[in-house]
Amino acid sequence: MAKTSVQSGLNFSNAPRVEAVLGDISPSYVTPLGAAYVGDSRELMARIPNGSINLVFTSPPYALHFKKEYGNVAKSEYVEWFLGFARQIFRILTNDGSFVLNVGGSYNAGTPTRSVYHFKLLIALVEELGFHLAQECFWYNPAKMPMPAEWVTVRRIRVKDSVEYVWWFSKTPWPKANNRKVLKPYSKDMLRLSQRGVKETVRPSGHHINSSFDKVDAGGSISSNVIEEAFPETMMKFGNNASNDVFTKRCKELGIKIHPARFPTSLPEFFIKLLTDEDDIVLDPFAGSNTAGVVAEQLTRRWIAMDLSGDYLEASKARFSEI
Repeated sequence: MAKTSVQSGLNFSNAPRVEAVLGDISPSYVTPLGAAYVGDSRELMARIPNGSINLVFTSPPYALHFKKEYGNVAKSEYVEWFLGFARQIFRILTNDGSFVLNVGGSYNAGTPTRSVYHFKLLIALVEELGFHLAQECFWYNPAKMPMPAEWVTVRRIRVKDSVEYVWWFSKTPWPKANNRKVLKPYSKDMLRLSQRGVKETVRPSGHHINSSFDKVDAGGSISSNVIEEAFPETMMKFGNNASNDVFTKRCKELGIKIHPARFPTSLPEFFIKLLTDEDDIVLDPFAGSNTAGVVAEQLTRRWIAMDLSGDYLEASKARFSEI
């Protein structure tokens, strides 16, 4: 596929062009800060030198018991399948780098019981490959459909599943991270408490509340591990039902096929801010519509996107018209 360039309007980074990381492999398209590649990401990542990537952020196809248009692997095969990618991810991460994996659960076929395939994957990533689990986070998506319909909307014996795991792994116990970059505005209660003051006390739980507890001079409150869109309050709550955003409208105008499983921009934004600095390299080996890439570009990070589907990556060019 011929390489094309997408002009984002951003200033060029002083860091080396990101295409140099993969050597002589030609990208599908490039921007001032990134490059998108069509192909099997296991083979593409094998071309990347050791310790070259600061953050891998991705959401691979889940192990659902029904087939999806963009492809997914059976639960019985999922762990071994994904470890092939994870071995390369571990190798190419910097020692202070992070690997953030969004993976959803699913029901077992024919019964109203949940699969534990993703927990088996978690254990394998830690115990077999040597990743460290830095923190488990949770994405609350209120727009999720009530599925499987048989158990949720027909027989009414289960409730709607609205939370997905976002696991933050690291290559060593000490990955680069700074929660000051994702501070949230103080709540009204905290601001009132600051004005009123607080007395030193010990809670029934044993936690000591000192006289500085009510101070609001840190620039914001610390984010929790349950994320909310643009992290304004307390949770990782990102709706994912956008049908009239700029990217979707642009794809419709051009008659381009839209990836059916896009995550919201706020999700990669949170982790890219938390775990990287400007000019760091962010890689998504299951890029789809390249949400992580466009967010990285907006935040002045270099990025690499990989996907098997040339059609989906071609459509992802439309994202850069938003910048």
